[in-house]
Amino acid sequence: MSTTTPGQTPSVDTEELLADPYAVYARLREAGPVHRFTGTDGLPAWLVTRYDDVRHALADPRLSLDKSRAKPGGYRGLALPPALDANLLNMDPPDHTRIRRLVVKAFTPRRIAALREPVRRTAHTLLDAVEPLGRADLIAAYAAPLPITVICELLGVAEADRPDFRNWTDAIVIPDPARPERAKDAVRALIGFLARLLAAKRADPADDLLSDLVAVRDDEDRLSEDELMSLAFLILFAGYENTVHLIANATLALLTHPGQLAEIRAEPGRLGDAVWELARYDGPVPLAIRRFPVEDVTIGGVTVPAGETVLLSLAAAHRDPRRFADPDTLDLGRDVTGHLALGHGIHYCLGAPLARLEAEIALSVLLERFPRLALDGSPDEVEWRPSMRSRGLRALPVQF
Repeated sequence: MSTTTPGQTPSVDTEELLADPYAVYARLREAGPVHRFTGTDGLPAWLVTRYDDVRHALADPRLSLDKSRAKPGGYRGLALPPALDANLLNMDPPDHTRIRRLVVKAFTPRRIAALREPVRRTAHTLLDAVEPLGRADLIAAYAAPLPITVICELLGVAEADRPDFRNWTDAIVIPDPARPERAKDAVRALIGFLARLLAAKRADPADDLLSDLVAVRDDEDRLSEDELMSLAFLILFAGYENTVHLIANATLALLTHPGQLAEIRAEPGRLGDAVWELARYDGPVPLAIRRFPVEDVTIGGVTVPAGETVLLSLAAAHRDPRRFADPDTLDLGRDVTGHLALGHGIHYCLGAPLARLEAEIALSVLLERFPRLALDGSPDEVEWRPSMRSRGLRALPVQF
């Protein structure tokens, strides 16, 4: 990754960014609030690094999520076909307002609250399977299957279909350069799966979120078929991918901060609030979804031309000492009011209550079951996935 700013040119390469992102973002943040750079995919964009600028930009209506606002040749995020791309992460008002309002009707607090005991039972079941082994990869055994089970229960996806969905998602998020057809095949398979699933819900509705969304589409005729399928994809995709890394990253942070771990073991009731400090410290989403100015916009004193790509660094904002005292320190007693882990403004994550619920229960059950939980190896040996878009581990070896 190369960067340029007025008066200064911090030099950053891709390997350094992937190996130590917080050090890179700290250097960029102190060099200037906004940088013109080339990302790990070789495409140009503008990177915003300071908390106040990032928070303001997240809610700035002049920064569009609509890809049609983008100039050719810039970073635009995942390339998906229309059947999966007509979702809230690519929309501005009034379409965004219309669809979000419809989803909120189905994504009720009652439905989320009803998941608390099923999530807890699932967590215990998963740990029952690995406890006799004395050690496990916590991602493969726990952090990944827990959220995929929960989100599939919420949507009404049959248990037999869940492993396929997980494999498709992994192929899309982390493409294999040696096998470019793998991601394309996964997208095609996912579209076919969602089409069959929606048809099944239409023919035989149940008490699940997807049946409710189908009813909204059919009864009110306010969702197109592409919008309906794209919503199903977004809920499945976001409800799985980000929660896996939230749970795993939080576990690693606790295991490498024994003082904080001891405090939370002594007061497990604090875990609900501690989730947001864990997300601030090392969250699963380093960059907010890309945005495109509808007009020339000044951010942090730097003018970004209309149509160019703007990336808002949540990772840099969350370590900004102008907002958080001693930001590189994990402090589970910190007041993290105003954190940006799940966005800000009209694009604030609809699934925030569910993500918090899952992470809180996943961590509490894990710590409750295994008072001697520890890393199986040195912290220096854990490997991060090579992605600028997400912050996630390849594996998390632990012993019980």
